[in-house]
Amino acid sequence: MSATANQILGRSSGILLHITSLPSPFGVGDLGPWSYRFADFLARAGQRFWQILPLSPTDTAHGNSPYHSNSAFALNPLFISPELLVRDGLLSESDLEADFPFPGGRVDYAVAGAFKDQLLKKAYVRILDGEKGRALARFREENVSWVEDFALFKALSSRYNNKMWGNWPVELRDRHPDALSKAREELRDPVEKEIFYQYVFYDQWMSLKQYCNDRGILVIGDLPFYVDYDSADLWSHPELFKLDETKRPYVGAGVPPDYFSETGQLWGNPIYRWDVLKESGYAWWLARLRRNFELFDMVRIDHFRGLVAYWEVPSGEKSAINGKWEAGPAEDFLEAVFREFPGAPLIAEDLGYITPDVTAVMERFGLPGMKLLLFAFGPDLPTNPYAPHNLVKNCLVYTGTHDNNTAGGWFEKEASPEEKERLSRYAGRTLAPESAARELVRLAMMSVADTAIIPMQDILSLGAEARMNVPATPRGNWEWRLTEEQLTPEVADELRRMTEIYGRIQG
Repeated sequence: MSATANQILGRSSGILLHITSLPSPFGVGDLGPWSYRFADFLARAGQRFWQILPLSPTDTAHGNSPYHSNSAFALNPLFISPELLVRDGLLSESDLEADFPFPGGRVDYAVAGAFKDQLLKKAYVRILDGEKGRALARFREENVSWVEDFALFKALSSRYNNKMWGNWPVELRDRHPDALSKAREELRDPVEKEIFYQYVFYDQWMSLKQYCNDRGILVIGDLPFYVDYDSADLWSHPELFKLDETKRPYVGAGVPPDYFSETGQLWGNPIYRWDVLKESGYAWWLARLRRNFELFDMVRIDHFRGLVAYWEVPSGEKSAINGKWEAGPAEDFLEAVFREFPGAPLIAEDLGYITPDVTAVMERFGLPGMKLLLFAFGPDLPTNPYAPHNLVKNCLVYTGTHDNNTAGGWFEKEASPEEKERLSRYAGRTLAPESAARELVRLAMMSVADTAIIPMQDILSLGAEARMNVPATPRGNWEWRLTEEQLTPEVADELRRMTEIYGRIQG
C-alpha cells in the first residue's frame, strides 16, 4: 500500500540534521539564510533527502527535547528567522542588535528563546495591515481546528504560571463554554500573538521546503507517537486518552528494558483510548497526519511498534520495568490511513524490541523500516539483521540516529574490543575512530538498502562531543551545532563522489 514511499525512496541518500544544529548568529539554528545554504550543500553533494527531528514547540522543563511538546500540531517559534522578518518588513536591522550572550558551538535555549520572544513581539505589532495580515487571516481560517485551542492553551498556561492544565480552575480544566468564551476575550492579545507566531513559522517553513523541492531535495519529518499530558491536545481532547475522573493519567507510556536502558524507558506520556479513536474513524490521528503530509515530503512515525502493541506502565512507577504489553490497532488504523491517504509516504521507526507481529504489519503495508549499522557488529555479525550483507532493499540504513553516539564516539568510547575487531575485519583494514566513521558511511552507501541516511556528525567524522542525545538523561541534550567552517564545498564534493560511485544520485 505504501507504493508512494517506495517510489520516493528509490536508490538514494540524505543527511540527518535538525534545524537547531544549523549555524546562525542568534544562538540556535533557524529557518534563515543558513538553512538555505544547507539545502544548497545537499544539492551539491547529490543528496535527495534532508531528515529532521520534530518541529514541535519545546520546553526547558523537558530538557528541550523535540519529542516532548505542548502540541501535536503547532510549530516551534524558536526556529523563526529574525533575518527573514527583516526581509519581510516586520523588523528593522536595528532590532537584531540586542545585547544577548549567544554561545558559539552549542544551543542555549533560554538565551535564544528570550531573544526570539522579544523580536516576535515587535514583529506582531507590524503585521496588522497589508498582504501579510491577509495571509495571517487565511492561515487562521485554514487551521481553525487546532490553532485557536493551542493559542488559548498557551495564554492560559502563562496566566496560571505554567501550571499543568489539570490544575487550572475546574471550569477551564473541563472546558465549560462560558469560561472559554470569557478567557478568549480576556486573553485576546496573547492569543492573537500565538496565532501570529504559528503563521510566521509556517510561512518561513513552506518557503524553505519549496526551495528544497525545487533543488530535488525532499524533507523527511518526524512524528512522535505519543503527546505530552500538559498539551493543548490533551486539554482539547481528553476523551481520547486514558485519564481518570480528575483528568489525570492512570497509566503512562514507555518501553521495556532494551539496548538503550536496563530499566527500560519511562516516558510517562498518556496512553491513547484506541476504542474511542476508532469510533471517530481515527479522526484526530488523520488530521495530525494530514498536517504532517503538508509540512513534509515523507513522515517517519517514531515508535511505530506502539501501533501493534504498546508498553503500559501504571502511574507512580519509578521505572518502566513493571509495565505490560497491550494490543494496538495497527491493521485497522493503517487501513484507515491508506484509505484517506492512498500511498501515504510513511517510514516506520522499528528499532528496539521488535516482535514478528510488528514486522508482519510493516510487510503487509509495504512500510520501509530502519537499520542501524552501530548495532551490527556484535557476536552475531554473520546473521545480524543490521549487518550490511543482511540488509533488505525496502529500508533506510543509518550509521546511527540522534539517540546514539556518533560513529566515531561509539568506536572510541562504547564499542568493545571485539566489536572494533569485527568492524576492522569487515572493512579489511585496522580502523581508528575517524576512519571507523568514514567506513560506516561507506558501508551504508554501498549497501542494498534503498536509502542511506547519514547524521551530519558522521559525514564530518566527529566524536562523542557532537552527540545529539543520551536517552534517559535530563540535561545537555539537543545542543550540538554545526559551524560555518564545517560546511565546505570540499566536504560536499567528497560526499558526492561517494554517492555517485554507489549509484545513489537520481536523475
